[in-house]
Amino acid sequence: MGIAAARQTTDQIYRALRSDILNAVLRPGEAISEARMALQFGVSRTPVRESFKRLVEEGFLQVVPQVGTFVAPIDLAAVYDSQFVRETLECRTVALAAQRIDAEGKASLAKLIRQQEQALAAGDRAGFFRSDEAFHAELSRLSGHPSVWGLIEGVKAQLDRVRCLSLETGGWSDMILSEHREIAAAVSAGDEAAAEKTMRAHLRTVFDAIETIARNQVDAFAATGGLNKPA
Repeated sequence: MGIAAARQTTDQIYRALRSDILNAVLRPGEAISEARMALQFGVSRTPVRESFKRLVEEGFLQVVPQVGTFVAPIDLAAVYDSQFVRETLECRTVALAAQRIDAEGKASLAKLIRQQEQALAAGDRAGFFRSDEAFHAELSRLSGHPSVWGLIEGVKAQLDRVRCLSLETGGWSDMILSEHREIAAAVSAGDEAAAEKTMRAHLRTVFDAIETIARNQVDAFAATGGLNKPA
């Protein structure tokens, strides 16, 4: 295998494993081995080893010497930091979206809400999560600052792990959808204050999600300083 092909294989394995960790297919604390992954992907252990190395550096895997490699617990400090970034940026962008909204934008938000409803009705958690992401990305676009969502995406990996686990809790997806409807309604009405208020409340549900997950999965978090909500 040439150098370029080997790098491509490594990148593919890395992206697949990272996605599985973010989407809770691979759970916090779950053992993961190079040999098993090499067999699963039908490759030698070399690209798997390189992928593991990147994931360890990013805090998604942890190596326990003479024991094995495990999916790392969720970094709670990183969750709080990324939530702070999201709240700071998205509360501003949603107000701007309400200020700038037009008929095309209203139709776009309504379409995304329908997609979320369909995913929820089908029990498609992955589809629901994707439509959730699309909804927030569209609000950034409507604000006139589409690249803001890219900035948020770059810092919210550990936060996304919480969000995906929260969707396993009964009624959580219904609550998220209800909040999205409220946000869409406020933006479509051009009500900047209501849009910002509902967005702030929506983003802060992550704190409740952390508490719920911590009760049900005691080893899910690598808490530094406990589970107290930041100011």
